[in-house]
Amino acid sequence: MTIQTHTLSKTYNADTDFPVQAVKPLDLTIEQGEFVAVMGPSGSGKTTLLNMLGGIDEPSGGDVTIDGQSLKALSQKAMIGFRRDHIGFIFQDYSLLPVLTALENVEFVMQLQGRPAQECRQRAEQLLTQVGLADHLHKVPAKLSGGQQQRVAVARALAPRPRFVMADEPTANLDAQSTAELLDIMQQLNETEGTTFIFSTHDPRVIKRARRVIVFEDGQLTQDQCQQPESVAG
Repeated sequence: MTIQTHTLSKTYNADTDFPVQAVKPLDLTIEQGEFVAVMGPSGSGKTTLLNMLGGIDEPSGGDVTIDGQSLKALSQKAMIGFRRDHIGFIFQDYSLLPVLTALENVEFVMQLQGRPAQECRQRAEQLLTQVGLADHLHKVPAKLSGGQQQRVAVARALAPRPRFVMADEPTANLDAQSTAELLDIMQQLNETEGTTFIFSTHDPRVIKRARRVIVFEDGQLTQDQCQQPESVAG
C-alpha cells in the first residue's frame, strides 16, 4: 500500500486575521514497507502531517490517497473502518481507555475487527510480553508509569496488524533500553511483515534507525533523504 499526498495542506484559524499554515502544499509518496522519521522543531507541522496521513485531521487543501483510495472521498463511517483495519496510531498522550486494563486496551481494537476472543487474548498477551509488560497485564493505566503506558500504546497500535503505523513521539517517555527494545520490535515487524512505520520525532535514537529522514520546518518539507539505518539491536 502506497501513501501519496497531493498538494496537501492544513491551515488553522483560516477565517481569522491570524491564520496559521501548519502544513504548506505538499506532494509526498511513502511506499509500502518504508521506515520513515519525520523530524523538525516543535510547531513545524510534523504531528499535523501524521494526523492527515492517518485520516484523523481533515486537510484544508489537497488530499491523501492510499493505494489510490482518496481519504476525503470516504464517509465518516468508512474512514473509521479504514483506520481500524489498516492504520495503527501511537499518540503522545497514549490515549488509553482508563477503565480497561493493559490487556483489555490491546484486545479492544482487535475486538472491533470482529476477531475471535481467544485470538485477541493470545496476541495481546504476546505483544505486551514483547514490550516488557508481562507482569502488568491486569493493571489499569492509572497504575502504570508514563513509560509503561507508552508501551501499552505501542502494543495496541501493532495488535491489529496494520499496514501503516503512525507514531507521534513514541519514545518520548522511555529510557534508552526500553527505546532500543521497542525499536527492535518495530524494525523486525517492518522487515518481516512489511509494516510501514512513519515517526514524528525529535529522538536521535529513532532517527538513526530510520531508512528515510524527512525534515520539516515551518510547515514545509526542507529535506528528504535515504540513509543506512542502524540494525536491529545495533
